[in-house]
Amino acid sequence: MTKTAAVAALCLLALPAMAHPGHGDSVGFLAGFAHPFTGIDHLLAMLGVGLWGGQQRRSLAQPATFLGMMLLGALAGMAGLTVPGLETGIAATVALVGLAIALALALPNWLGMLLVGVFALAHGNAHGQELPAASAACGFLLASAMLLCAGRFAGQVLAGRVLRVAGVALTAAGVVLMGVN
Repeated sequence: MTKTAAVAALCLLALPAMAHPGHGDSVGFLAGFAHPFTGIDHLLAMLGVGLWGGQQRRSLAQPATFLGMMLLGALAGMAGLTVPGLETGIAATVALVGLAIALALALPNWLGMLLVGVFALAHGNAHGQELPAASAACGFLLASAMLLCAGRFAGQVLAGRVLRVAGVALTAAGVVLMGVN
């Protein structure tokens, strides 16, 4: 199992940082829905937040906080608010959530929600800038909810050692993505 996780991590690291390619004029529901699956940093961050929440076996408040704060970030992005260093910050969220998983970090619930809320603001802001349509927001929120749930389920059923290896892989991927941005 460890070898499989290592190979999967290496495959992820080999992918280009393609989280925010030009989306052209397609800014509808399907473009929004596809974006979290096609942007490696968004995909890894949302799966990672879900994994971490599942690992901690906490309430659904953490994923709900993520989705709510991502919507606020998206609205800010749609309104033209830009955050300096956003791409690097998003990549850092992947590394940090990976580190939290690798260390099986058990923060108080309010602090974990605050942390993922900040992560979500950054991700939402990027989505809102790139896909500034309400229909796109509905699409990326639905896709994000699916990824959070998938990660949460995996975090609840995978063995602790496998989760920690996944956390190390996420941390490495985040560090590589920070170097690319």
